[in-house]
Amino acid sequence: MTQAIGILELTSIARGMELGDVMLKSANVQLLLCRTLCPGKFLLMLGGDVGAVQQAIAAGTARAGEMLVDSLVLANIHPSVLPAISGLNVVGQRQGIVETWSVAACISAADRAVKAANVTLVRVHMAFGIGGKCYMVVAGDIADVDNAVTVASDSAGEKGLLVHRTVIPRPHDALWQQLMEG
Repeated sequence: MTQAIGILELTSIARGMELGDVMLKSANVQLLLCRTLCPGKFLLMLGGDVGAVQQAIAAGTARAGEMLVDSLVLANIHPSVLPAISGLNVVGQRQGIVETWSVAACISAADRAVKAANVTLVRVHMAFGIGGKCYMVVAGDIADVDNAVTVASDSAGEKGLLVHRTVIPRPHDALWQQLMEG
């Protein structure tokens, strides 16, 4: 079981591959994700023990220079975050969306949101085909959703990476279906 994740988001694909190699050789971590993002960004996500992830991300950020968009080490990640990144958590209720300028900011915001309120993290959509942005969707009772969206927005806002936030108490079924299909 992964105790922590680390993210490095860069403006260069080639530099991203180079730093991925550096980070994987610097610590005993697992490569969870290594891919291009729109437009021309590169994302690396690592998992492992907290200390190893910290060491690997430090090695990557130290060499990233001006190509670094964002980075993150997230210890004790909420169990719903990784499934929401890789797919979709199924829910019956629907409500809140937070959009950020970086994947790292969105994942951190999502983790804080689900730890702060009784909500389900439905999905984290990462920067593929949406101009390098990322958004998260949470669902639950309206008061909990409002609290989660506020916490997530504050988290992304701390880095200046919040694009927009909204709470939709009862979205139209057609809109909800499109959101779920990605």
